[in-house]
Amino acid sequence: MEVGAADFQRGLPRLRGRVRRAAFLALDMEFTGLHSTFPQNNQPSSGFVHSLFDSPAERYLKARQSVQRFTVTQLGLAIFSNENSNKYVVHSYNFFLFPSMLGVTDVEFTLSASSIQFLSHYGFDYNKFLKDGIPYMNEVQEKILSQHLLEGSWKVSSALDRDVLKKAIDEVTRWIGAAEEEETMILQDLSGSQIFEVQLVLRQALPNVWTQPLGDKVMVKKVSPQHRQLLENSPDDCCQKELILLSARGFTNLFQTLVKAKKPLVGHNMLMDLMHLHDKFYKPLPESYEEFKRNIHNLFPVLIDTKTITKSIWKKCQFPPVSNLLEVYATLCSKDPKDPTCPVIALASDCSKYAEKKSPHEAGYDAFLCGSVLLKSAHLLLCRFTDDAAEADPSFSQYLTVLAEYLNKVNFIRGGVSSINFSGEDAPCRHPPLLVVHVQGWPGLNERQIYQEFKALCRFDVRRLSKNQFILLSNKFKHVRLVLRDYKHHPHLRISVYRHWRHSPLVNCLLQVSSIVALWSLLAFVLGGAPCCSF
Repeated sequence: MEVGAADFQRGLPRLRGRVRRAAFLALDMEFTGLHSTFPQNNQPSSGFVHSLFDSPAERYLKARQSVQRFTVTQLGLAIFSNENSNKYVVHSYNFFLFPSMLGVTDVEFTLSASSIQFLSHYGFDYNKFLKDGIPYMNEVQEKILSQHLLEGSWKVSSALDRDVLKKAIDEVTRWIGAAEEEETMILQDLSGSQIFEVQLVLRQALPNVWTQPLGDKVMVKKVSPQHRQLLENSPDDCCQKELILLSARGFTNLFQTLVKAKKPLVGHNMLMDLMHLHDKFYKPLPESYEEFKRNIHNLFPVLIDTKTITKSIWKKCQFPPVSNLLEVYATLCSKDPKDPTCPVIALASDCSKYAEKKSPHEAGYDAFLCGSVLLKSAHLLLCRFTDDAAEADPSFSQYLTVLAEYLNKVNFIRGGVSSINFSGEDAPCRHPPLLVVHVQGWPGLNERQIYQEFKALCRFDVRRLSKNQFILLSNKFKHVRLVLRDYKHHPHLRISVYRHWRHSPLVNCLLQVSSIVALWSLLAFVLGGAPCCSF
């Protein structure tokens, strides 16, 4: 079900109720871009690149820059309710989002051409994103807006909204001079935040008017100052601070419901999703990786990444290779077509679109796939890899038990760990040994040229060790064996297994310093140790 700004506020109470009653929630997002190509720390580079050398903290800082540059265009939320026995009813929503413009400093974000082209290919509606996107803000932005409301220092950041406001003020000032008290006029063609902004600006500028919203219009009434004071103290005033903040928060209101509900949150390769959740709806991303982990764990104590689970299952079951979430779902569906104990997953009647048509890379559909993959994976693990066969109707708590080793472990793409553990220490990944390349008779060689040299044979990540030495790291043992064998007699590149005590520049420096100190100590002993003559 698609939800825009026009429908969101009206449907919020029902959404909150479904979230509270859910067994678990599945999430997916689409962005205006994934990886920033701007250089890191003023260094000339190609920007965000996954590297096997990356520690989780290093990768987090790379991804943080991307998250700060791009925004969320669409958020998919699939609410899985365990209605009876082993049947799950799914309400899957597709929320179009757009940064709040209500009294907040104008939000800037970047568009990646490749991401825009990718989403367009899969039918993304940019008009809904731009014209009917649900507003949202984080706690810092809300605090700024709240302060402006308290001080009465209202500012309009949008050039379009400023034009609309100017037109509205001109109409009202022309009308009010000749109007009688209690006489009214209607301002037409307003939308979204403009309805609040027009009222706030008019009330601030003119002490003898009162305003009231009427759908996409605003009624303006000429009143006496005494009547105006009574109206301002009325509980029915639509421009109360709390109501304005409620409107400006938009989707953040539902995010706060997700946080309070503490339901298991499911995603697929969900690190970037979690970073955007933190940055857009909670607080700007901290510089500290450990602080980010703590914050996310406090917000969502139970995280389940289906990529982490399916990587393990594919190794255990030797399933055919797959490249995306839809293929994972199709493979799992083919493994249990007649299993009577398998969970029954039914889309709710108002969300039946996805039962009739595949919609890959639409956030609501991918969220539905993600939750379905979780249930099917958990059932497969319960049936194949536990001592007892699955009961007739396994409960969701049984599924969580069999998934215990995967909880809070979010997949880490090509790096120093296989997953990020949001509830503990990150376990290091078991990589093949490092190789060191010593260059002879090939001046000026850089990391990219070394990478290109080995690219045709196998894939290594490259990092410079010293002027004439480079480190190679692969995630495949066969690549290490292949390079050691094929480059054994290369005229310019001498390759060996990296030994820290032998190849580390720090260790070599310490050894050199120690040698110099030892030599000087020996010289001092020899020259100063001879017996002196006495008279």
